[in-house]
Amino acid sequence: MPRIEFYVLSTALPGDRLRAACQLAMKAWRAGLPVFLRGRDAAQCSELDELLWRFKAESFVPHSLHQDDAQAPVVIGLNEQPASAQGVLINLGNDLSPQVDHFSRVIEIVNQEPDLLTACRENFRSYRQRGYDPKRVEL
Repeated sequence: MPRIEFYVLSTALPGDRLRAACQLAMKAWRAGLPVFLRGRDAAQCSELDELLWRFKAESFVPHSLHQDDAQAPVVIGLNEQPASAQGVLINLGNDLSPQVDHFSRVIEIVNQEPDLLTACRENFRSYRQRGYDPKRVEL
């Protein structure tokens, strides 16, 4: 059963949420874990792809969109099944990924935007109803 964590940001800026996702993806990759970044839609996936190239000038995070290379160390996609099991899912979608059980760890990134807070609270309840024990982490 995966470990579920909700990382809570103090701001409501969407860009802060995406930068946090990139930082967490880099940290997990450096720890040797495969990473799946789940966007809410194709446009956000493209935005994550671009941001991973430039969010830290002194670093490189090897990544790819799922359709281009599902075997990349950091994969960006929607609801595709990950090529590597037991990695980290960073969920930026507004609902639970259908692939949750393929990961050893799931990170939901929450900011203070009202609609997102509502969706994340629902996700928290859904994880509990499914028998998971989600934790809250302040960033």
